[in-house]
Amino acid sequence: MSDTTTRGPVSPGTAPPDGSQPELNDLTAMPTADQIAPQGPTVLHHLAFMTGDELCIPIFKRLRQDGTLYPVDAPQGQGNVSQGDQSQVSLPIERDPIERDTALKIYRTMLFTRVLDERMLAAQRQGRLSFYMQCTGEEATVIGSAAALQDDDMIMAQYREQGALAWRGFSCDEFMNQMFGNERDYGKGRQMPIHYGSRDLHYMTISSPLATQIPQATGYAYGQKLAGKGQCTITIFGEGAASEGDFHAALNMASVHRVPCIFLCRNNGYAISTPSCEQFAADGIAPRAFGYHMQSIRVDGNDVIAVYEATLAARKIAVETNQPVLIEAMTYRLAAHSSSDDPSGYRSKKEEAIWRDKDPILRMRNWLEAQGWWSEEEEKTTGDQLRREVLESMKRAEKLAPPALDTLISDVYDTPTPLLTQQLEDVKQHIRKYPHAYPKGAASMGFTAQELEDSRKAYQERQQRMQSHQPVDGGQTS
Repeated sequence: MSDTTTRGPVSPGTAPPDGSQPELNDLTAMPTADQIAPQGPTVLHHLAFMTGDELCIPIFKRLRQDGTLYPVDAPQGQGNVSQGDQSQVSLPIERDPIERDTALKIYRTMLFTRVLDERMLAAQRQGRLSFYMQCTGEEATVIGSAAALQDDDMIMAQYREQGALAWRGFSCDEFMNQMFGNERDYGKGRQMPIHYGSRDLHYMTISSPLATQIPQATGYAYGQKLAGKGQCTITIFGEGAASEGDFHAALNMASVHRVPCIFLCRNNGYAISTPSCEQFAADGIAPRAFGYHMQSIRVDGNDVIAVYEATLAARKIAVETNQPVLIEAMTYRLAAHSSSDDPSGYRSKKEEAIWRDKDPILRMRNWLEAQGWWSEEEEKTTGDQLRREVLESMKRAEKLAPPALDTLISDVYDTPTPLLTQQLEDVKQHIRKYPHAYPKGAASMGFTAQELEDSRKAYQERQQRMQSHQPVDGGQTS
């Protein structure tokens, strides 16, 4: 009799009693129905289809809009966070949710993010910046979750999470250098504005294609599990990104391999112009976790305390038990999708006004003032200081030179190939011919402002002669 016929079925991720490994093609190594549902499946003898309406996921709230706290509910049955229990987990929460210093840092980061967004959108409208995306209205979700993590946990964001990077200490100058793509930009001017990244702050560089960071987070968290240093990864995305196949593949892989990953969905109501009611028929994003046997919670995304506590608890589950967690934060995108978008074409001013009354910054300010930790004077002083800081930083970044042209082919190969070197030389020859058309590239090659102006005038003269069919340099017109 073979070894596999005596040891019985083995659930995924566990070794047989004798310490050997099950064969990949051994059907007895597959989990049984009892192992999938520990209490045993319910057996029926009549047809009964389920829609999922039997389960209604509540929204976790801690802070009212006026700054008062909701009373803490008694948990409905204390669960546990053991390695083998994936049933409902009820974790105790603190009645005094956030200590003073942490709360004030969160609030100042929220204020900075709001000021940064306002000023940089204005800069884009002035033609000083090519593109921008705001976090306005979603600051509690982004910054509250980042505050609940450890500094060496990895953040893989989408493109509206600048507040998380600011929380970790990314300076105003670093933001500006990236957006203007100057010589101090870590990405060497190769990315669009708002595609930030920081190795030192454990913030993966933003990538434009939607949802690609979600499966990457699963893989990175698997590496953290193998390293065993008690770290986790959080990936942040919108409910529109949850319609991508990457989302489902990532959740399935995370659950099967039991990785310490937090999936945070910012359900802000719109995938660009598509409202959530036209994106899915089911009860939002949170229930999707159950298809992958994963812990899930829905929170008020404008309630910074609720987001903070939910993420803190999710991190505990992820790190201590190697179980992924899905958080759905219900919030609203008060700004346009991007500087290229006009939301008046798909939503009303009345709808926006309703959500402006639920502003997460105002809600936290009300709570801080009720605690005696903040005042009207501090609000004005801090706002003025942040506006000055952003404007001065922007002016500095604008004056810096672009990255040297030779960096265009660096970081690809250890030594640039002959083909890349030749292509770079072709680019330089083209710039030498038309330096006025490429002022930044020409400047990096040593062209002066006067030389650029002379080139521009010479080009205009040639164009005028061609249009009037006049001979150029003594030549004949046809």
